[in-house]
Amino acid sequence: MEKKNPMPPIVSPSTVVPLERGKLPPQVIDFEEVVLGAMMIDKKGIDDVIDILHPDAFYEMKHQEIYRVIYDLFQESKPIDLLTVSNALRKNAKLDLVGGDFHLIRLTQKVASSAHIEYHARIILQKYIQRRLISISSDIIENAYDETADVFDLLDNAEAKLFEVTQGNLKKSSEGASDLVKQALTKIQEISNKEGMSGLATGFTKLDAITSGWQPSDLIIIAARPGMGKTAFVISMAKNMAIDFNHAVAVFSLEMSSVQLITRMISSETGLTSEKLRKGNLEPHEWEQLNVKVKRLSDAPIFIDDTPSLSIFDLRAKARRLVSQHNVRIIVIDYLQLMTAGNNNKGGGNREQEISMISRNLKALAKELEVPVIALSQLSRAVETRGGSKRPLLSDLRESGAIEQDADIVSFIFRPEYYGMTEWDDDDHTPCEGQGEFIIAKHRNGGLDNIRLKFTGHLAKFSDLEEGFSSEFQSSMNTDFAEDVFPDTRIEPKDAFGMGEDDVPF
Repeated sequence: MEKKNPMPPIVSPSTVVPLERGKLPPQVIDFEEVVLGAMMIDKKGIDDVIDILHPDAFYEMKHQEIYRVIYDLFQESKPIDLLTVSNALRKNAKLDLVGGDFHLIRLTQKVASSAHIEYHARIILQKYIQRRLISISSDIIENAYDETADVFDLLDNAEAKLFEVTQGNLKKSSEGASDLVKQALTKIQEISNKEGMSGLATGFTKLDAITSGWQPSDLIIIAARPGMGKTAFVISMAKNMAIDFNHAVAVFSLEMSSVQLITRMISSETGLTSEKLRKGNLEPHEWEQLNVKVKRLSDAPIFIDDTPSLSIFDLRAKARRLVSQHNVRIIVIDYLQLMTAGNNNKGGGNREQEISMISRNLKALAKELEVPVIALSQLSRAVETRGGSKRPLLSDLRESGAIEQDADIVSFIFRPEYYGMTEWDDDDHTPCEGQGEFIIAKHRNGGLDNIRLKFTGHLAKFSDLEEGFSSEFQSSMNTDFAEDVFPDTRIEPKDAFGMGEDDVPF
């Protein structure tokens, strides 16, 4: 029996869809060719776009390879033109991959000069960002369909990925040792050429000398018993950093309201007691003093968030925005034990596990944003029950040993006056009135030391000890001299210093 050939199906012209109507990833191939061509014919074109674009910004693989070679030649300060790019590609065995010399010649023929190259480069970058957003959105959609996924983890991951795109520094899975060594050497070179410290200065001379300033991506724990002056210390430090060094500071105050916190800063800056400021009982000259000195504080880049019971999830989201929008250089949290893990409580309600999770996330946040994160912490009551000097120890950190492990620096604030002591526990038994000690108990990248600071209680202010005492001594001496510059009568030292016969002058 003869088989009949089946008739091809009849397709209506209305059902034929041209390929052009399909969706393609955002791209501008022509602009990519123009930019690469301009970079090979004009050095100025390279200077204009080298900081804007990176190889992944190009859509076509061959354009990525060409740009990567141009970038490497630029880093090595070698001339960049058609011949050098061709030789570099040939050396890397990538010339055939990019289409040979013919394609390179075609790129240079597409453009006459590097005019408008920056504009073209920014359009290429915009298309790349669009492609990244599409990719991230696809991942978010896929993960959102996963019933086992925690919704707060999804939100956190989504925001982190979007933050990466905003910052323009997409994370790589790994980096080779050669690249990392180059980065380290570059950083060391920058530090050597830079005057002063490698980190952010605190305004406390001895502390800055030991730490070389607070270092980016470090987690610093400052712990003490209630009433020792933790908040006073970070207020003094934040004020120094913002006013004296113009570093933007973010303070997350979980204990005090933002108005209370700024009032304490005003008190420290103006020299007017918090009690006077609370009551408003100021003399006319004090009002004038307040209006003049508060101007520096009002212009300072200090950002205060007083959200109570702040979760680690909310903190990370807010910190990212502050760093992105206001170029915040340091983050302060007052204090750690008042934070919560949020709704994402996988620790089963165990507070120790919750604090461990918070401290891990704070360290991760410091690394992600590349800023120092300072977290205040409470100490356990073991300090109070212990005899002797009552100096805090690492074992006194409250609720979790993970704090000690995660932190790069663990420090304590200790004021013997708090326990009614009048002398330090050193060999000289020096007076401890109006003094406090900043104890560095753990320092991952440096030495340990005890730094004595001046503490002004009525102003809730810490300052350098030597500086404070020298100024006070000088002013009192000047007062004495003003009363009688050339005394006629010789007096005994014991009378001059108001000592008894049994007292030792020094």
